[in-house]
Amino acid sequence: MAMHIPKAPGFAQMLKDGARHMSGLDEAVFRNIDACKELANTTKSAYGPFGLNKMVINHLDKLFVTNDAATILRELEVQHPAAKMLILASQQQEQECGDGTNFVLIFAGALLEKAEDLLRMGLSVPEVIKGYELACKQALEILPALVVGKIENKKNKGEVRNVIRAAVMSKQYGLEEFLADLVTDASISVMPNSGNFNVDNVRICKVLGQGVENSKAIQGMVFKRQVEGDVKKAENCKVAVYTCPLDVMHTETKGTVLIKTAAELLDYSRGEETQVEEQVKAIVESGCKVAVTGGKVGELYLHYCNKYGLMIVRVPSKFDVRRLCKTIGATALPRLTAPTAEEAGHCDEVKVDEIGDTPVIIFRQKSDASPITTIVIRGATENTMDDIERAIDDGVNTYKGLTKDNRYVAGAGAVEIELAKQINSYGEKCPGLAQYAIQKFAESLEELPRALATNSGVKASDVISRLYAAHQEGNQNVGVDIEAGVPAVKNAVEAKILDLFSTKYWSLKFATVAACTVLSVDQIIMAKPAGGPKPRENKNTEEDDD
Repeated sequence: MAMHIPKAPGFAQMLKDGARHMSGLDEAVFRNIDACKELANTTKSAYGPFGLNKMVINHLDKLFVTNDAATILRELEVQHPAAKMLILASQQQEQECGDGTNFVLIFAGALLEKAEDLLRMGLSVPEVIKGYELACKQALEILPALVVGKIENKKNKGEVRNVIRAAVMSKQYGLEEFLADLVTDASISVMPNSGNFNVDNVRICKVLGQGVENSKAIQGMVFKRQVEGDVKKAENCKVAVYTCPLDVMHTETKGTVLIKTAAELLDYSRGEETQVEEQVKAIVESGCKVAVTGGKVGELYLHYCNKYGLMIVRVPSKFDVRRLCKTIGATALPRLTAPTAEEAGHCDEVKVDEIGDTPVIIFRQKSDASPITTIVIRGATENTMDDIERAIDDGVNTYKGLTKDNRYVAGAGAVEIELAKQINSYGEKCPGLAQYAIQKFAESLEELPRALATNSGVKASDVISRLYAAHQEGNQNVGVDIEAGVPAVKNAVEAKILDLFSTKYWSLKFATVAACTVLSVDQIIMAKPAGGPKPRENKNTEEDDD
């Protein structure tokens, strides 16, 4: 019989074998800060228009070449619990504003780095957290005073375009003018009068070939498929939409039919044919020239649809069927009956076209406003098109942010430096040890313009000193000039580099909360992991947003 070896006294004796326990500043807090700093440094080089791309290969061996922080973090599958807190904060920012994820990571990482210096100096964790919370509260009070304008008319292309341009520029520098026009046109066309903008109404269709400048916005929907029958085009037509297959229904049980004569055989098949012909004829007589089905199309139905000149489009995705119904104003019918006037949709043009060598079906509405608009992205490689899609997604989310809060502030690091200057002054007036944390909060804000300058290849310390000099003179809209090639600054508002107020507001809030949460952890207790492979959650399934 094996001899029982007693465990060392303390917290470890309460846990199972294989469990791990860390506590104190050195073991828990500093380790957590190091992990978060590493994560922030990973994405810092991808910040801004000159941000470098990361090549990420995920668990399915899929390659991503992108500088989009949200995509990088999603595919990295970080395991460290403290670093995961920062990722959760950036994901919350993505859900709230659709942009600013890298801002949250860099700023939270900088806050934790400065907090480490304070803790090594002898400050306690609660003092640091209190200072950060006071500084964040002050920053959010100062921020409304830094607003440089409002978008009064959300359907005015000239006003909206400048804000979207800045959001797109950080992902696709050099293509921002073209993509800003594309996104602005698409977003304004689907903006309802009620003001409730839905991001899902701007669809993306990626077609390989040509260049990005050949991308275009189409009012309506585009499907990368061929039609089922011979009819390739219909104009100013009624459209019937079915969720069921266009096929003869078979019984679930097997039956045997005894046929004795040739006449009985003819009558047997003719009955089925007559029924199919009557159904197709009824659809055509209701005025419909196009039928859309969510299931397969049987040969017999196909024959009669061709005979009566009915265009057949098969859309396998139930989500796409719903969106198409929204586009053309149709009601999806669960069984094959002739649609009533209310159930049938209307489309100005349905046709088969070729974009490059890819056949597509286009449902186009020729009016200025359409419930759904599709942006057809062209590109030389799949990676290029994926990156363009992310830039467009940021642009569309920026437009959605405008519909909620129409204020905007100066970009290019101008707001960060102005906040840093004012919070530093506020910190000097505060009594107690919290003032050190407040001043470190101000220093952390410098990391954003510093990253912009470093990524554009100029000396960051020179740029920061020039920014402070300009802001001391009262020029609060002066930001980093990344195009000069030398340390330089310029007025961000005059250069039309603008950021949404809501994006900045929530970025500051989420980053501070995440940093304070990581700092407030003094013990890490990890149970022994369970055996066997971990089930992977399927993140690529399409959610039903409608």
